[in-house]
Amino acid sequence: MKLILDECIDRRLAKEFVGYEVKTVPQMGWAGIKNGQLLALVEAEFDVFITVDRNLSFQQNLPQFNIAVVVLQASSNRLADLKPVVPNILAILANVVKGKATVVSA
Repeated sequence: MKLILDECIDRRLAKEFVGYEVKTVPQMGWAGIKNGQLLALVEAEFDVFITVDRNLSFQQNLPQFNIAVVVLQASSNRLADLKPVVPNILAILANVVKGKATVVSA
């Protein structure tokens, strides 16, 4: 399963997803691309898009994209605040549904 972290997430969080192929939006050269176009690029190469953008599911028509979206809920997007959410992300990855957003908190 291939995961991609949105550009607003610390790239060091990728190390927490052992056993998964993980890239970041900036690593792919997609920094600054708006959500609709970004999701179109992401769906061609990845299975799951991980973001902290809580408005994404309201701003985009997710069912049109063949990718699952995981929205992290933490007090900030700092690495220390996101790391406690990782076990819950790992627990739900096998069951995420493409075209839907799943909200995950610690």
